[in-house]
Amino acid sequence: MNAAFEVAAGPEGFRLGRLRTAHGEVATPVFMPVGTQATVKTMLPDELAQIGVSILLANTYHLHLRPGSEVVARMGGLHRFMNWSRPILTDSGGYQVFSLAPFRTVREHGVSFRSHLDGAECFLGPREAMEIQSRLGADIAMVLDECPPWPCDETTARGAVERSLRWAAECRAWKTESAPGSHARLFGIVQGGSHDSLRRECARRLVEIGFDGYAIGGVSVGEPEPEMLRAIEASVPELPADRPRYAMGLGSPTQILEMIARGVDMFDCVLPTRIARNGVAFTPEGYLHVSAGRYRQDERPIQEGCPCPACRNFTRAYLRHLFNAEEILALRLVTWHNLTFYIHLMHAARETIRAGTFDAFRRGFLERYRPPATPVPRTMQRPKTRIRHAARA
Repeated sequence: MNAAFEVAAGPEGFRLGRLRTAHGEVATPVFMPVGTQATVKTMLPDELAQIGVSILLANTYHLHLRPGSEVVARMGGLHRFMNWSRPILTDSGGYQVFSLAPFRTVREHGVSFRSHLDGAECFLGPREAMEIQSRLGADIAMVLDECPPWPCDETTARGAVERSLRWAAECRAWKTESAPGSHARLFGIVQGGSHDSLRRECARRLVEIGFDGYAIGGVSVGEPEPEMLRAIEASVPELPADRPRYAMGLGSPTQILEMIARGVDMFDCVLPTRIARNGVAFTPEGYLHVSAGRYRQDERPIQEGCPCPACRNFTRAYLRHLFNAEEILALRLVTWHNLTFYIHLMHAARETIRAGTFDAFRRGFLERYRPPATPVPRTMQRPKTRIRHAARA
């Protein structure tokens, strides 16, 4: 048994876990709200704790550029800096760097790129990624990987896999040699694009290196949902049962339930907070566009029985008014609701797994839930990095 992660199967065989970190335990399956800039947009840390958020994700790339990982370290680490006492996972910055395709150069020892803030030349390699995350004080750190574009041919995907594996081994070696007493858990990342054989090979070779947990990367990057599910299905069987499994950048409520059914334990996505700022709320029936004219005189809450402040205290008519008046309170209230929806969905998943009724719960949810008529743009699901002032470099 892995001392850091305790996992058991419910009566139907679905996974329940408990991940131990220096800042507390995390029950899985779990959803991690995204705090890109050391904040979940519009929400106070105490409010997140009240909802039941047990772990957050912070963005290594953005925090390194602003305010700087050295500043965060001098302030006592990310937990003190943002006043969050529970666990934090930091990504390696790889996804953000590789989204800067016209402004970066991939080398065998790392990536040279231009800051999206001012165009300044920067470099990120395995050692740098680990040093930054160490200064931030992450509970869970991610290895640096190369996220290939979709679609890409097998040769391109193979190159990204080989580079990612070399970098993963370097990250592992850095932690062993430079931070042997660190409390941080280190996760490897499976790549391989839409090539199943590469996914399986990458997963097996990561396991040979040995990590505290394993993520499945390079999903939700533009591929159709069936391909996304296939990437998960190719990767998961190769990963050890006694380590947490993390699907990066996923996803919608239906995607998360499908991933849980396939043996995934951890999820993150900007979707619930980002669409909230565009006036869209989650309900068990699907999207509700709060700012739509049909809710002008609607006295109902967003969702009957939801315990969030938006649903307990306000009508759809009032929320529509706030959005149309461009009041900041609108963003806070719908964000609060959407995060509550996600956290309660995870609680329901854990309870039904424990009771042996998860499969019926999942099927019932999928039958009731109606996805948006127009698919959610991928730019609304993954953090978007914009290039500004690049010409100054």
